Amino acid sequence: MTTLAIPSLSADKNFSAEQQRYLEGFFAGVTAGGVSFADLSGTSAAKPTVPEGPALEDLTKEERIKRELHPFDAIEQLVMDARWNAKPEPESIFRYKWNGLFWLNPVKDGYMCRLRIPGGVVKSYQLRELAAITHELTSGYIQITTRNNFQIRLIEPKNCPEVLRRIQSCGLHSKGAGADNIRNITMNPCAGYDPHEIIDVRPLVNELATLIIASKEFYDLPRKFNIAYDGGGLISAVEDTNDIGASAVKIGENNDGIEPGVYFRIALGGVTGHQTFASDWGVIVKPEQLNDVMVALLRVFIKHGDRTNRKKARFKYVVEGMGLNGVLTETETFLPFKLTCLSPESAIQERRSFTQQGHSHVGIFAQKQEDLVYVGATVPVGQMTAKQMERIADLAESYGSGEVRLTVWQNFIIPNVKSAYAATLAKSLRKLGFPCEQSNVKSGFVACTGNRYCKFAASDTKGHAIAMMEYLDKRVKLDNPVNIHFTGCAHSCAQHFMGDIGLLGTKVKSDSGEGYHITVGGGFGENRKIGRQIFSGVPFESLGTTLETMLKGFLKKRSPEESFHAFCNRHTVGQLQEIFCEE
Repeated sequence: MTTLAIPSLSADKNFSAEQQRYLEGFFAGVTAGGVSFADLSGTSAAKPTVPEGPALEDLTKEERIKRELHPFDAIEQLVMDARWNAKPEPESIFRYKWNGLFWLNPVKDGYMCRLRIPGGVVKSYQLRELAAITHELTSGYIQITTRNNFQIRLIEPKNCPEVLRRIQSCGLHSKGAGADNIRNITMNPCAGYDPHEIIDVRPLVNELATLIIASKEFYDLPRKFNIAYDGGGLISAVEDTNDIGASAVKIGENNDGIEPGVYFRIALGGVTGHQTFASDWGVIVKPEQLNDVMVALLRVFIKHGDRTNRKKARFKYVVEGMGLNGVLTETETFLPFKLTCLSPESAIQERRSFTQQGHSHVGIFAQKQEDLVYVGATVPVGQMTAKQMERIADLAESYGSGEVRLTVWQNFIIPNVKSAYAATLAKSLRKLGFPCEQSNVKSGFVACTGNRYCKFAASDTKGHAIAMMEYLDKRVKLDNPVNIHFTGCAHSCAQHFMGDIGLLGTKVKSDSGEGYHITVGGGFGENRKIGRQIFSGVPFESLGTTLETMLKGFLKKRSPEESFHAFCNRHTVGQLQEIFCEE
């Protein structure tokens, strides 16, 4: 046996005297036991090539913090904070987001924990454990996010390690749920059940989620990243609002040399907060190659994303800088195959063969499985209590298969319900506070967290949205659905630019000091459009009458059966201001 000489540690200034004595004893014990260092190591691997990048001094503060200590290596500090129930240091506030923990100060002294629930699929036993965590260690409230996900709020520092442990113990994750990471993957909430879908995207979502969660490579992006899969079902995944959106299409018989079958069209660079929808890439991909392409695109972003300017660090700016063809060329350097290009106007492809219904996430709908339905329930602004969540778990087991699907509309769906039991389940959900009847007003409300818990928000979006639901429902009768999105700041977590009516929180001179800028005419999917602002700084005290006047003006001036979206987009801003101000 050839043994390796024990290195001298006494001259190493990186170790304390106590550490030096410990390591010298450890090495001596290993050698005395007849084990060489060669026994403990494998063949030396070549170091990965690190792409050239900006100098350290040119990086943003956040990039420098990541290089000083990888955020996952800050877990020891999180545990130390917990021992003393201590508030985090500024650098720790940023690093802890890698474990899904967001410090709420100055609004509250505590954390919010955001989970990762790929595709929004959650089981009843997981709901029960989340309810228990929420009841025992947080505020007692749970929120459904606009990425078919959960958030729990007001966790004291001393409870953070226990919250993380218990989340993982029931098969869920919070890893990488914030900061410069890939956010929760979204999909059609009825994937696998929807009779209208072209393809069930669940296997693709689960495969990519596994790759992301397990690969350290994807935990140092230039900025956050959103991915969505749309299999063509009745309820959209709103994929064109994402950094990458994949939409299923069917390719028929053709003379273009493309094998007929199911493919995905890829769209790139969506950030509705920056008033941009994803642009069609001109590329189609087979399902079995889709995640290879997703990973390649992520590597393009890692390599070319701007790490010197946080405002320009989204994938949208890589796409704009390189152009769609440049992104195509660069992506192929990370792939063992060439990509197939096809114009979005090509006649050989078939997309959705129907117009999506307005609020198809609420109600009772037939599944592709015989004699089974899914039941969609409205959750006012996505907020529920731990006790309500426990009851949802009971109902999912009693009437369904123990599964619940979350939607990007901050609601939930219980699938696999026998048709004969659907009305009974809907009655139980209504009694619980979650109606299953579509309301053309109330079913379309979406609201971000608001200033009760978010330091960026200028207004109490959730409280105001609930108040407006009740106010408008009593005063305006619509025969077509309208989506109303409340967001508290320019980050636009509730995507106000894509709402029929979008409300952006702002500070105003009024009794509450809170108000909204109002945009109209936004849409997604077949109706994709960035809303246009028509009013500025409307105080909350007069918001109800303003929205009432707007909707009644629309009903009075519209063409027969015209939607609010179509009405707004055939008028100028000046015309709309005049119509929406008439008594």
